[in-house]
Amino acid sequence: MSVACFPKQNQVLAAVPENCYARLLPDLERIEMPLGKVLHEYDTDLSHVYFPTTSIVSMLQVMDDAACAGIAMVGSEALVGLALFIGDAVTPNRAVVQCAGEGYRIKSQFMRGEIDRAGPVLDLLLIHTRALIAQMVNTAACNRHHSLEQRFCRWLLSTLDRHSSKRIGITQELLADVLGARRESIGALVRQLGGDGLIRHSGHWIELRDRAEVEARACECYALLTMEVDRLLTRAIKQ
Repeated sequence: MSVACFPKQNQVLAAVPENCYARLLPDLERIEMPLGKVLHEYDTDLSHVYFPTTSIVSMLQVMDDAACAGIAMVGSEALVGLALFIGDAVTPNRAVVQCAGEGYRIKSQFMRGEIDRAGPVLDLLLIHTRALIAQMVNTAACNRHHSLEQRFCRWLLSTLDRHSSKRIGITQELLADVLGARRESIGALVRQLGGDGLIRHSGHWIELRDRAEVEARACECYALLTMEVDRLLTRAIKQ
């Protein structure tokens, strides 16, 4: 593991008051989060809450026929496991690592104990729940009304905002799940955008070349969601 990883690289842990952080710290476990690792499946007991630091996690809604669609993305600005906060220890979706990196996890019972104190951690999680709901609503509308190219550009920009490099390691199979599209459609789109000079790509990574043009082709959902989430998370930091 990289020696540079530490808990307060996650913005939730960084915003927790020092006395709360001191209670959580002994139970935080530093972990590797490799590409494609499933943190939890749909309708299973939530054993841990995860705090990404250098990784990014996609929340996927899984259909009866095993088809998937991404409903939210979580990086170092948030956490995975907000269902615990609303009193439900059963997971409502699948959480899978879409960009490899590291993070921390804590057993649900320890996090539940801090939530039950009804103090600053509870207030912080309320704000993050609002940000997650905003992201889900935005994604649902985007998936219904915008083209695959627009949604891909929105996803690419949102991922890069949470990533330290212009190159994103991801397979086209996982990207198809995240965007709720056929793998063949993803392959054709990636080749088209590569030919247009917006990205470089292989079967296992995508690299940004022309951000201005990607922003021009993205739908308005990217800018609207970024503004709303930034507003909410700024409140969380100031608390």
